[in-house]
Amino acid sequence: MTGTAGYDSYIICATPRSGSTLLCDMLEATGVAGKPDSFFMADPDPHWQQVWGLPQPDAPDDAAYARAFIAAARRAGRDATGLFGMRLMQRDLDRFLGLVQLASPAQTNTRDRLTHCLGRCLFVHLTREDKLAQAVSLVIAQQTGLWHITASGAERERLASPAPPRYDHSRIAHALSDLTRQDRLWADWFNETGIRPVNLSYTALSADPGAEVARLCRSLGVQPPDLRTLRPDVGKLANALNVEWISRFSQGGTLMQE
Repeated sequence: MTGTAGYDSYIICATPRSGSTLLCDMLEATGVAGKPDSFFMADPDPHWQQVWGLPQPDAPDDAAYARAFIAAARRAGRDATGLFGMRLMQRDLDRFLGLVQLASPAQTNTRDRLTHCLGRCLFVHLTREDKLAQAVSLVIAQQTGLWHITASGAERERLASPAPPRYDHSRIAHALSDLTRQDRLWADWFNETGIRPVNLSYTALSADPGAEVARLCRSLGVQPPDLRTLRPDVGKLANALNVEWISRFSQGGTLMQE
């Protein structure tokens, strides 16, 4: 199935702590926009390879493996809807494009290769305007190991053993610089390829996720259900600590970890 706008797929182009998990959850919950996930991480998640039953590639330039991986990702990201969705962090772009290039030997440019592998694709650029808040959120998640909670407050995704957060001015500054750089690299890539993405903001998505998902569905050419009935199972992690660290950093903070 393809949307009436003619799209076969879409890619959510994001950075960490920009609201992509909420967006992916909402899109999947519509039942018409695939099952977007991070299928093309720079450090391949063995989960996908195991679930899809793929063998290890014979070599780094194994074209057959690249085609098989992309085909398996498309099946998973379409689910039963026919419209393929995926999330792509900027740090994972090179690996993804490497697989696309291997799978498209007859194509000579990026856009033709992407069309060959994914059909007509809509690009969605999800950004968080408040980069300092994004950096603080990222550092706290890295330190505590807790990345997402459910709407009820239970742990949803933990990537490390629990640990207390500790204010670290230099680490926040590095995250702030790196997140700004990643968004700039996305913008540069869109300009280089001539791709015009649909722009979504963290602020708008957080304020009214239903409205933003409806707007994206219209861009894709699919009719969402009544979005008032959709309840994403993603809770807000930010609390008074985030506010304190943002204020502290803005005022100069301390250059020493404490």
